[in-house]
Amino acid sequence: MEHSDGPPAQDPASSSPPWVLREYAVIADGERGAVVDPRGRIVWLCAPRWHDDAVFSGLIGGPGHFTVGPADPRHVWGGSYEEGTLIRVSHWVTSGCVAECREALAVPARPDRLVLLRRMRAVRGRPRLRLVLDARPGFGTGRMADPRREDGAWTAEGGGLRMRFSGAPDAVWRPGEGLVGEFSLREGESHDLVLELSEGPETEPLDADTLWRATEREWRRAVPDCSRLAAPRDARHAYAVLRGLTSVSGGMAAAVTTSLPERANSGRNYDYRFAWLRDQCYAGLAVAAHGPHPLVDDAVRFVAERILEDGDKVRPAYTVDGRPVGGERSLRLPGYPGGSDHIGNDAGAQFQLDTFGEALQLFAAAAAHDRLTEDAERAAAVAVDVVERQWTRPDAGVWELEDRWWTHSRLSVVCGLRHMAQVLPAGARRRCDDLADAVLRETRRRCLRPDGRWRRAADDDGPEAALLVPLARGCAFGDDGGAATRAYIESRLAEDGYLYRFEHPGRPLGEAEGAFLLCGFAMALAAHRLGDRVGAFRWFERARAACGPPGLFAEEYDVRRRQLRGNLPQAFVHATMLESAVRLAGVSALP
Repeated sequence: MEHSDGPPAQDPASSSPPWVLREYAVIADGERGAVVDPRGRIVWLCAPRWHDDAVFSGLIGGPGHFTVGPADPRHVWGGSYEEGTLIRVSHWVTSGCVAECREALAVPARPDRLVLLRRMRAVRGRPRLRLVLDARPGFGTGRMADPRREDGAWTAEGGGLRMRFSGAPDAVWRPGEGLVGEFSLREGESHDLVLELSEGPETEPLDADTLWRATEREWRRAVPDCSRLAAPRDARHAYAVLRGLTSVSGGMAAAVTTSLPERANSGRNYDYRFAWLRDQCYAGLAVAAHGPHPLVDDAVRFVAERILEDGDKVRPAYTVDGRPVGGERSLRLPGYPGGSDHIGNDAGAQFQLDTFGEALQLFAAAAAHDRLTEDAERAAAVAVDVVERQWTRPDAGVWELEDRWWTHSRLSVVCGLRHMAQVLPAGARRRCDDLADAVLRETRRRCLRPDGRWRRAADDDGPEAALLVPLARGCAFGDDGGAATRAYIESRLAEDGYLYRFEHPGRPLGEAEGAFLLCGFAMALAAHRLGDRVGAFRWFERARAACGPPGLFAEEYDVRRRQLRGNLPQAFVHATMLESAVRLAGVSALP
């Protein structure tokens, strides 16, 4: 391997040009995630945890990135994940050379320390690979200071973080650009780079082989076999994504990113680096359908802790360590094209009744696997108390809109109460059933049409795709078992095999927002519940196709332009994809 002093300096502002979202890959370790573009740039990474400031902000137009890629600008790219892991292998072909870079965030992970592994390899020829490490704490407002080489590793400090970087002793630190170097590898040769960012001083050796072995071993342990499921490889990948988003605290980040636009220049840009209780319940229910895996215990623990702590004041979203989410604010960054630079989320202060219904469904699923802890049992009782006091109150609903009497919220609660009643002793069972009857009776009076179809809300007769979710959970409340509601949703909200959430008055489907992939998978589950096996697989395969080459789903899909929209990877989409793969294969561990 040969080293050089690096290529000519580049303008940092041009070092991370944006790509369409479908091209980005993600690596994650449960405590934070990194976004990798096709040319080998890590353009997004928050440290030390999901909700902390980014040290690489290139994804939303800020400074800071970590590049390993071909020095030859004329190359084509590809890549894949090692099955059942978030270990990513980037692949580049130049004229006469083929190179790879295997990359991962090391696991098991600590909340106060991240270790990023990158292993370069010459597959054919003698490729030259370029390195740029430009860490910019505070979303680019800070710099790493006092760079020095100690025992072959670079060290620096900034923004409350300490950096160690091994594998590039001959690189050059350039003011304004960071650490720069080049590597020339012989055919078959590999070379390791290890980046550590921590809150305090660390003494553990940055031994790449040891770290890689531990990471490989942890992924083998964490992700179960999915060979009996529909689309088994994709289902296992979905499980790996959920594992990569789930902290040691049990909290699961809804997505890795912030401010990626749902629609260009529409103001619909949100920060999803937090744990939504509803999303966590969706993930826990999906995993529980497959079996009593550790992610079920994580979801039960995190949701139970929040309900026991906050009761009626439960928030829809928290940081992954259980703290409140700050309100929205803007950074002084350009944002991803068509988007902005928001951090924080105002939804963290809303009242969303359906959250309690989803929590009760999760606790019931855990009980079915004999995984209901004492804390979770107490949290279920608190959730029932809250529902009893609050179910008549308007709420923001699943889509976090204005407070109204949303039908889905009430049906979610009824579904949760019914499922919980099946696993409780007689006295508590009677209370849940009686309360479910009362909620359903009033909801039918306000929201069920004479033809058996559910309205979107007590004051809104339109279609609502969220109504498919309680139907998919086996709770059919209409006179025809939900078939009329499903048929109406499909007739009004479907386009080319994809499904939208609801209608925007005066605007055609696809103009106001993209199709919601969660809704497509929910339609597959609902069709399966209604005995339409062919329709279920049609919806499943169509929604499953709405991802980029890395196999990651965003929240929305632009049907006409065939592009991802919104933050990624969106946890609840991967969760409903996994649940669909389980149930359509006929191997669900739950009814």
